[in-house]
Amino acid sequence: MTRWKVLPTPEEAALTAAAIIAECAQQAVQDRGRFQVALSGGSNGAFLAALGHEAIPWDSTVVHQVDERIAPAGDPARNLTALLAALPDDAEVRAMPVEGADLQAAADLYAEGLPDGLDVVQLGLGDDGHTASLVPGEAVLDIIDREVAVTGLYRGHRRMTLTYPVLDRARLVVWLATGPAKSDALRRLLARDEAIPAARVRAADQVVVCDVAAAPEGVG
Repeated sequence: MTRWKVLPTPEEAALTAAAIIAECAQQAVQDRGRFQVALSGGSNGAFLAALGHEAIPWDSTVVHQVDERIAPAGDPARNLTALLAALPDDAEVRAMPVEGADLQAAADLYAEGLPDGLDVVQLGLGDDGHTASLVPGEAVLDIIDREVAVTGLYRGHRRMTLTYPVLDRARLVVWLATGPAKSDALRRLLARDEAIPAARVRAADQVVVCDVAAAPEGVG
C-alpha cells in the first residue's frame, strides 16, 4: 500500500516526513525496545534538521545509512557528514565503511550489522528516477543475494548502497521528494513504472511525502 501526503511547501514536507519517522520510533521502542532506521543522503538538509529536533528516543535508536559515496572521511560529498552534523551527539549512527581497499568485503561486513527488517527506510528520489544509489542501468539493480553492494561511477562517485531485498523488508518506506524537478519521477513512481529504479521498491507499506510543486496530477 502506498499513501501520499502533499504539503504546501518543501519545508512542511520535510517536517511531515520527520514527524512520521518520530512516531514510528516511539512505537518501535514501545513494541520491540529498539528503533532501527536507515536514512538517505541527498540535499534535503531541512529534513535532517527537523529529524534532529524530533522527540525520538535516541538512546534506543540505531541509524543505518541507505547509501554513501566512496570518499574520504569528512568529505562534504559524504552523506555521513550531513547526518552527524544534524543528529544529536547521542545518536548511534552506523556509518557505511567506504574508506577501505576492499569495498565489497566492507559492504558484506556492513550487511552483517543490519537487522532482519528495518523499522523505517527513508528514501529520496532523483530526477532520473533513482533512489538510494540504485540508478538506471546499474548492475546492482539485479542483485538479490547481497544486502549491500558497491556501484560503478555515477555523477562523479562510486557508491555503497542497500539493495532491494533490504528495502523491501522494511516495515515502512518513507519517500521524501520536493520541487518541480521531481514531478516526472513521482508521476512514474505513482504509475509503478519499473523503468525507473524507485518504482521497483516493493515494501508492503510506503508513504510518499511531497510538496505541491512535485505532486503528480491527481494526487493531493
